[in-house]
Amino acid sequence: MQPSPVRRQLGGLVPPKIATPSILSSGQGEGLSPLVNFYSKLPKGSAPASAVGGIKARYFNGKNASGKPLVATIFGLFLIGYTIDYQMHLKHHKNHPH
Repeated sequence: MQPSPVRRQLGGLVPPKIATPSILSSGQGEGLSPLVNFYSKLPKGSAPASAVGGIKARYFNGKNASGKPLVATIFGLFLIGYTIDYQMHLKHHKNHPH
């Protein structure tokens, strides 16, 4: 049976099955050396602190405080509404010529 295309694509992402029940129950540890090697290279300790606050902290708090995102949002909504209204207006004239 051939592996599916999805399984072939995910083959590089999913680690191979290293720790089998027979290796674990028989007490042989040399079969687990790739797994131990992989985990020994991972960083230890807590994760680094990320920037908390998102858009509010980036644009509305601190030295970068500005109303530009709010104005851009209002302008974007106006532009979308105007585009929809214009398209509806064109459809009206297409179906009802004067």
